[in-house]
Amino acid sequence: MPRVTLPDGSVKEFDGPAVTARQVAASIGAGLAKAAVGAKVDGVLVDLDRPIDHDVQVAIVTRPRKGTPLDKQDPDALYLLRHSTAHVMAEAIQRLWPDTLLAYGPPLDNGFYYDIALDTPISSDDFDKIEAEMKKIVEENRTFTRYELDPDAGMARLKDEGNKYKIDNAERAIDGGATTLSWYVTGEVDKNWEDLCMGPHVPATSDIGAFKVMSIASSNWHGDVESDRFQRVYGTAFYTQDDLDKYLEQLNEAKQRDHRVLGKKLHLFHIDEMVGQGLILWTPNGAIVRQVLQDFISSHLRRQGYSQVFTPHIGKLDLYKTSGHFPYYQDSQYPPLVERETLGGMAAEGCSCGDLANRMRDGEIDGYLLKPMNCPHHIKIYDSQPRSYRDLPIRLAEFGTVYRWEQSGEIGGMTRVRGFTQDDAHLFVTEDQLEDEVMGCLELVKIVFQAMGMTDYRVRVGLRDPDDSKYVGKPENWDKAEAACRKAAESLGVPFSAEPGEAAFYGPKIDFVVKDVIGRDWQLGTVQVDYNLPERFDLSYIGSDNAAHRPIMIHRAPFGSMERFIGCLIEHFAGAFPLWLAPEQMRVLPISDKFMDYAKKVHASLKVAGFRADLDDSPERLQAKIRNAQEMQVPYMLIVGGKDAEAGTVSIRDRRRGDLGALPVEKFIESAQREANTHGAESVEV
Repeated sequence: MPRVTLPDGSVKEFDGPAVTARQVAASIGAGLAKAAVGAKVDGVLVDLDRPIDHDVQVAIVTRPRKGTPLDKQDPDALYLLRHSTAHVMAEAIQRLWPDTLLAYGPPLDNGFYYDIALDTPISSDDFDKIEAEMKKIVEENRTFTRYELDPDAGMARLKDEGNKYKIDNAERAIDGGATTLSWYVTGEVDKNWEDLCMGPHVPATSDIGAFKVMSIASSNWHGDVESDRFQRVYGTAFYTQDDLDKYLEQLNEAKQRDHRVLGKKLHLFHIDEMVGQGLILWTPNGAIVRQVLQDFISSHLRRQGYSQVFTPHIGKLDLYKTSGHFPYYQDSQYPPLVERETLGGMAAEGCSCGDLANRMRDGEIDGYLLKPMNCPHHIKIYDSQPRSYRDLPIRLAEFGTVYRWEQSGEIGGMTRVRGFTQDDAHLFVTEDQLEDEVMGCLELVKIVFQAMGMTDYRVRVGLRDPDDSKYVGKPENWDKAEAACRKAAESLGVPFSAEPGEAAFYGPKIDFVVKDVIGRDWQLGTVQVDYNLPERFDLSYIGSDNAAHRPIMIHRAPFGSMERFIGCLIEHFAGAFPLWLAPEQMRVLPISDKFMDYAKKVHASLKVAGFRADLDDSPERLQAKIRNAQEMQVPYMLIVGGKDAEAGTVSIRDRRRGDLGALPVEKFIESAQREANTHGAESVEV
């Protein structure tokens, strides 16, 4: 007689040796039973008809209600749907190409894929017929039926089928401790299509609402380029056609906003293979955006009492051994550099690369490292002289460039790079100062988001996982640091989640996850509380009791990486930066050469006023000049002709609002300055 505890704390008892989540849902209400597609049983996602034979906690997973925004839909419900649709797509492919061997087909955050071994190349021209076959399977309304075999019987069945990839999957499952092997049949056992699978799935194919085959790529078994090559077919699925249409529209909008395309078109940055993958060349327009952002945050740093510092791009390996960054981050760092004399001597000894790496790791020889973090350098600045409690808090800020070795396949535009600049700062505070200083750091992040018009964000508090050995330091210090982060997050008045296992190895952190104008999430801005690095470096200050005390360290970066932040901004604004941030704020367009002298006077006045203004003195017609300025996303075009020259005015064209009318030059300058100074809260009006 299992007892089921529901999310609201109520308990239901059921007769008999077992009950299913479907029966639990029906006991609550017919509407819930109709909407149910699965369940969480003691936190584990399962099929709706999986037997429950002991006391458990159960939460019913339901399809999204009509009109639920895509980003608010239950990820568990989407997981079930997309896993099930992957099976339907695999069956459709095997119907069309019977010699297909299936390898692996997991759901993803935005869809699913299936790796298949097939000599016949599949192309986008085949997507329609795959979808047509999938539609037939969905309309057949076959149930997803699970059955299990013990390992011996299961392996015998797989060997009879002869699919070496499924045999390998099963062997890995057994090696991992699986006591049974499970299959899912789309229909009846020994009659319909089946696949070795752990599940779970929606109840039946008719629960699959809308789907689309999206793309095809190549892959390899277990990601090993030396292993078998597959075709990877991607798809996506939603419970309604309306939701699928919205998603496809969102994808199209994201494509139009791709920062890699806009960055090239607007001359913001360049990536050159001769320089290296993931290494950004900031061209003049992009450099302006970056410098304006740095100036913007620097004004607030001065207000909050920060001191600017500069540190080298390289440091001794021992520095990072003390901090713990080496070897903890070794796989994501550039290889250490060895002094020439040492390297020459070891080469003469016949030392292998492996011996060199071991001796560097063990500390027998030292080397240098392209810095992966700024914090050890700032720590040594703090430690460069005696400190008193009267000196604290000490706030050290730097736009510091760091280097990480990202895998080639993970590098992408400006959002995933190998060299990037952080708007980094480290605060050294007493315990009494910790709460106020964390709040000051959070204020900076909020100021940045407000200026960019990024008002839709949530907060994620990364905590340690007590069962993970990667975290360093005393548990009591972790408890205090985590409590400080939780309290700070609660004070923000926005949704926040606490996520164990997401802390840095030296301390908990507060991350800001921003939703852009088309609903995508970006992790921007972070604040971390750290009791551990001050201890590893034996930092101290003299307290009011004349005794030595250990400071607490706060790491914070409102922008995070300047490269990533600006890449996100390009997409957020679709390249149309607000006036205060635009590389070119306005362009003067003379109707013809007859008015060039007046156009030059207007241009000079704008430059004197401090605007980033250009003059189009090309021989092109006015409409071409307007089109060129519009394509470069110039906020304001100032058209000048005979009437303007006589009246001392400019005819204003806004890139979004179109023609606004004429204003005296001085009035336009005053109005544009207000717009820039208020970060767009006011705008030029005629």
